[in-house]
Amino acid sequence: MPEARSQDFPKEARPRILAGMANELVLLGLECGGTRTVALAADGVLRQLARVDAGPANLRLVSDDQLTEHFRVLAARVPGPSAIGVGMAGVRDRRDCDRVERILEQVWPGVPRRVDHDLESALAAAELAPSKTPPAATVIVLSGTGSCCYGRNAAGKVAKVGGWGHHLGDRGSAYDIAHTTLRLMARHLDHSGEFGDFGRRALRVLLLNEPNDLIAWFQQATKGQVAALAPEVFAAAAVGDAMARQALRQTEAELVADATHCAARLAGKRAAVHFAFAGSVLLKQPAFARRVGLHLRKAFPHATFGPLARESVWGAVAMAREALASSRSRGDGAHAPSRVGASAKTPTTPPDDGRNAIPTATALSPTEQRNPRSAELDRLPVEAAIELMLSEDERIPGVIRAHGATLARLIKRTSKALGSGGRLFYVGAGTSGRLGVLDASECPPTFRTPPELVQGLMAGGEKALHSAVEGAEDDFGAGSRAAEFRGLGAKDVIVGIAASGRTPFVWGTLTEAKRRGATTALLCFNPHLRFARGHRPDFVLALDLGPEILTGSTRLKSGTATKLVLNLLTTLTMVRLGKVMGNLMVDLNPSNVKLRDRACRIVVELTGRDYATAQRALEQSAWVVKAAIKALGRAKRAS
Repeated sequence: MPEARSQDFPKEARPRILAGMANELVLLGLECGGTRTVALAADGVLRQLARVDAGPANLRLVSDDQLTEHFRVLAARVPGPSAIGVGMAGVRDRRDCDRVERILEQVWPGVPRRVDHDLESALAAAELAPSKTPPAATVIVLSGTGSCCYGRNAAGKVAKVGGWGHHLGDRGSAYDIAHTTLRLMARHLDHSGEFGDFGRRALRVLLLNEPNDLIAWFQQATKGQVAALAPEVFAAAAVGDAMARQALRQTEAELVADATHCAARLAGKRAAVHFAFAGSVLLKQPAFARRVGLHLRKAFPHATFGPLARESVWGAVAMAREALASSRSRGDGAHAPSRVGASAKTPTTPPDDGRNAIPTATALSPTEQRNPRSAELDRLPVEAAIELMLSEDERIPGVIRAHGATLARLIKRTSKALGSGGRLFYVGAGTSGRLGVLDASECPPTFRTPPELVQGLMAGGEKALHSAVEGAEDDFGAGSRAAEFRGLGAKDVIVGIAASGRTPFVWGTLTEAKRRGATTALLCFNPHLRFARGHRPDFVLALDLGPEILTGSTRLKSGTATKLVLNLLTTLTMVRLGKVMGNLMVDLNPSNVKLRDRACRIVVELTGRDYATAQRALEQSAWVVKAAIKALGRAKRAS
């Protein structure tokens, strides 16, 4: 990152200003974006004391070490803040805020702080604008390289529309404008043979020779490179290029639609909504911005619109002031809470940090205790260590058998649910989650079930299947959102798998699933749990396997027991659903040579016909085993 540079005050005045800052309240706002960082120091009445510009700091594009160094450079330029507010591109959730806060604590230890995404700081800047009558809601309409709308009403409710990136969204952005025009240009060239003014401008700017060159260029172009063509679209539209004008009308309508929907979630049509414009497209193309504003006023007749009255870094300063006020009111050095959770992709579930739902442990979980039998594991001969591990595993079936009645009831409930249009979900973190995903993925080939019938929910998502995702299992809210966005309902069954029985991600999912009427179950290896009123799952399998051979390594006995329980649950559920005849899987999906041979042998066994006849019947029935058996007739002797 480039070294920071100070701006907006004379070099000779710098020592005097910095000396004065040490004796008064200093609010430091950091606006960290994809193209630059602005640090602004202000006093308690928001008078500017110092300003520093530095290189970009999008959280998704910097390591912890890089961000630490970035902040240290800024700290050398603006010493001694009383509080810090940070609006940072790339911040998406509470874990991101925690990551930034840890680094801030290293650079400015003990200083109250508030961290959020850059849309929050922009909105906070808009809300600083003086007004005789405060608006019912303020909405930031951002159109730059990307696009997003973000607002808050007088009651504090937050809404966000957009921010999905250029592949899924960025409607009305510079990227969208250029991309739409390129597509329209290509189609117009195909239909009419005419290239148009924008096409010629694009070739000139990109140093290309002919339209076909655009194919290879676009395949490797970055989002920013495509967005950089937007000014050429406006220039072409100004001289009458029909494709450029059509593209601007389309992207303008998309941006207006996003802003309108964002505002509608915050205020009624007759409310006074203020739309604050930000981003290069709206700030550098005033005619385009005015058309957007007039369209918004049609939807909200009492609306006002215009560019941000203050640079968005002032919103970060306001966040610093809020952090200081929070710290002083509590007297405990507390930091102001982030609003990131409220501005995520609009989960409707009430916020809950999980403290009320997660059971308490009345004693240390056996999985965390030391096993006296393996106290000298590192000194045992390999043969003795093998015997020790196997002897510990021999206990597992007996422990599961002791819970057979509960497991049987769960199997019956699950088979009834799946037979009535419901689904089975496993949710877990680490080994527990991976085993759930594994069992779910085996159902379609083994029982010809649709992939959605049995599903796995993994803390941290797909990446966590092969790599550790820091903090994923501790995110109660993420578990709650997973239940919401997978659409869990009253017909479904969800099995939480957690060795300790207390994993927050798992409990977030179970809590939301229970709220939605789903059947809930917990598989754990901690018998020392006390459940809060109303939060006990419908089925609890708390197996006591004792300590692991390797202390805390729940991939061992706990993992083996998990696999056995899931084997019992799905296999016997599918048996009850009629997917097995005798002990033969008559609903397998013969997707390879080995499985087709197995399918033929199953048909031979159940019909008494020869192999060739069985194969022809399967081919005629598109390799549906049950259909082939029905066509040939089941032999009386088959069992």
